[in-house]
Amino acid sequence: MLLSGAPVATFDKLQRAQNNLTRVVCQSRGRTDARPLLHSLHWLPVRQRVTYKLAVLTHKVRITATPTYLSELVQTHAPPWALRSSDALMLIVPHIHIELDPFSVAAPSIGTLYLPTIRLCVNILTFKCHLKTHLFKLT
Repeated sequence: MLLSGAPVATFDKLQRAQNNLTRVVCQSRGRTDARPLLHSLHWLPVRQRVTYKLAVLTHKVRITATPTYLSELVQTHAPPWALRSSDALMLIVPHIHIELDPFSVAAPSIGTLYLPTIRLCVNILTFKCHLKTHLFKLT
């Protein structure tokens, strides 16, 4: 959650570090493309890893309502009339105020990035598996 909304330059530096670490773990040369190595290790790139961690935390908070200090920040969208998207479990993105917690803005925004079928998963292990597969397909 700390890196959510970080500048592109920060992600670039972290991605270079992860790429170098991948080459060390796989005992590859310095010029080897790191993307296939990341995939073979089942490591998500840094930006997708941040998305994954925030999505898992948001899902846990939404399902279990714990911890309460975070569950109070996540509000489920309930349309006033029946829509086809009524059962999609969308979260409300609050209007930005200076005193808002970054989690209350980042959590709903991240939920729109993955499929509704993933959002509807109740089991956390199933959610993690489907989300990671979805994020791997995006890379």
